[in-house]
Amino acid sequence: MSAADNTSASAAPAAPTSEFEAIGSRINRSANPVDGEEVEDKFVQEIESLCMNCHDNGVTRLFLTAIPYFREIILMSFECDKCGFKNNEIQAATSVQPKGTHYELRLTEQEDFSRTVVKSDTATVNFIELDLEVPPGRGQLTNVEGLLSTVIDDLELRQDVRKEHDPEVYEKLQEVIKKGRDMLEGRSFPFRVFVDDPTGNSFIAPNLTDGVGKWSKREYARTPEQNAALGLAATDGTAEEAEPHQPSLDANGDIIPNEVYSFPASCPGCMHSCTTNMKMVDIPRFKQVVLMSTVCDACGYRSNDVKTGGEIPEFGERITLKVTDELDLARDILKSESCALECPELNLSVNPGTLGGRFTTVEGLFTQVRDDLRNQIFQGDAASGAGGDSLTSEEKSTWDAFFENLDSAIRGEREFTVVLSDPLASSYVQSLVDPPAVDEKITRESYKRTEEEEEDLGLKDIKVEGYEEEEKGEDKKEEEKKEEDKA
Repeated sequence: MSAADNTSASAAPAAPTSEFEAIGSRINRSANPVDGEEVEDKFVQEIESLCMNCHDNGVTRLFLTAIPYFREIILMSFECDKCGFKNNEIQAATSVQPKGTHYELRLTEQEDFSRTVVKSDTATVNFIELDLEVPPGRGQLTNVEGLLSTVIDDLELRQDVRKEHDPEVYEKLQEVIKKGRDMLEGRSFPFRVFVDDPTGNSFIAPNLTDGVGKWSKREYARTPEQNAALGLAATDGTAEEAEPHQPSLDANGDIIPNEVYSFPASCPGCMHSCTTNMKMVDIPRFKQVVLMSTVCDACGYRSNDVKTGGEIPEFGERITLKVTDELDLARDILKSESCALECPELNLSVNPGTLGGRFTTVEGLFTQVRDDLRNQIFQGDAASGAGGDSLTSEEKSTWDAFFENLDSAIRGEREFTVVLSDPLASSYVQSLVDPPAVDEKITRESYKRTEEEEEDLGLKDIKVEGYEEEEKGEDKKEEEKKEEDKA
């Protein structure tokens, strides 16, 4: 290569950076620019805009950044120098996600108050033990302490007026305020908070040390009402829905195992017509499970899930598998939606409902866990993989070590233990020996479900005896009431 060619190559402009570059990465790039790269020192964009208080002109400041473990957001701040009106808000810079999200955090120590919380303008926040719900409203980037403090401060407004004009409401609010202050001062641990967002653009930050039951994320399909409220397209019925050829049923009218059945459905992402495929599979020495897959041609949404059936057992089941070689990694494994997964050697905990139902191999399951976690942790700055600006070097080193251990386990370079705890006993690990021989690497034990598990599964509300008499009694009361109304 000639000297002229070399000079030309070195002077080539750097690749354009993302508008949503993390703060730390942007500052480093500004302090250490690449040769020939022009760096914009002004990170905050200012726009003259109308003040809704005095109708004069104020200034709106926009800052585009990325949140660690989450995605891109826009921070907005308005200030009017004429009347002093101020307003701060946060908006998601991404589109509505295919599914809604439900994050829940169980606070057990003072450090949990510092967890980052992204609350979009469509999200609902609920402090469960406080029985206090914050309806959708202004978007916020804060932490749990700031969120709870703001709510309590808002409740305290005009309490002196309520005390005089509505003492009953005043007393009830004072009870809530006192409980909230006790929570903030650390006198009411443990307690729970959840953020539910149908757009999927809200978030509570996880921590590497979170165990099962500490932090959880659950995705759900939006209802037609939620899609309508978000302004998403609804199925208009004008599109021709193909009638796929359906396999025949058996003599009893039941579906035939290993046959693929298709039926029309609505895409949870865009609400256009799509097709859901279903197949019943017999797992040897276990039970029948239903594999379901949905693909939307309109928006590209894809999902797959595993559903188990049968009666609810009296006890839950805990399965422990010792993985020592590649043969163990190739074992079939069924993780039901109600199952929690733990791996002590890798410091890994997966809460029930996080991955949904999965029928795969041990290697496939851990690969999916790794990919989902890596995408969530380092999504804040995908270009550099730095995980966002507030991800410290110590945190990044911790996560790098975690993923390195997880990768080595997936490659079969280290031994580890898989623990599946399923309160519905609907999970399964393939045995490599034929009965009645016992696979020495698999341990199964039954356990009594906890009160919390019974409550989460809705089992406390189920009544299987004596409900006929109750229904007859209710019908009789309704008839008597109708006769009284006629009289």
